[in-house]
Amino acid sequence: MKKIVLLCASGMSTSMLVKKMQEAAKTENYACSIEAFSATEAATKAADADCILLGPQIRFQKNKIAQEVPGVPVEAIDMRMYGRMDGKGTLAFARQLMGE
Repeated sequence: MKKIVLLCASGMSTSMLVKKMQEAAKTENYACSIEAFSATEAATKAADADCILLGPQIRFQKNKIAQEVPGVPVEAIDMRMYGRMDGKGTLAFARQLMGE
């Protein structure tokens, strides 16, 4: 089962998007774990993730977070997708990032 981690400034704003992504995964019968955390928890909560998605508000921290979790793909979520809370699109983006 794939582990997808979303990171944002406090871990709260991505919670709604996580729910939308979980709904999309259920619809697609895609077995995965999707969780949201604060960016400060990257090293402890996301080190074993298959991919990390960053909220647009912390995209500037991409390189720093990538260094904290070597070998884990890290990418920022598109602002429009994030603003629309597009769970299906964000899940597809995560799957693409994981090479699926």
